[in-house]
Amino acid sequence: MNHFEPPIHWADHEDIAMKLYERFGDDFTESKIYRIRFTDLLEWILQIPNFEGKREESNEGHLEMIQSAWVYEWRDNQK
Repeated sequence: MNHFEPPIHWADHEDIAMKLYERFGDDFTESKIYRIRFTDLLEWILQIPNFEGKREESNEGHLEMIQSAWVYEWRDNQK
C-alpha cells in the first residue's frame, strides 16, 4: 500500500519528531535526546523522506522545538 504522504517542512515539529522516533526508536532516551548536537539533529532531519525544508531555513528555535517534540513522542511510546 503506497499512500501519499504530504511534504514535511520546518514548522512541522511533531511530524519531524515522529519520523525521528520511527528511525531511532528507544536508542535515544529523554536525556540523550536533549544531548544530541544540533549539527547531528540537522543532518538526520534533512535525511527524512518527504522533508522539503532547506538546510539554510533551519534555526535554533526549530531544532529546539523538534527536540522537545521528540521527547514527547518518546514519552508517549513508553506507556
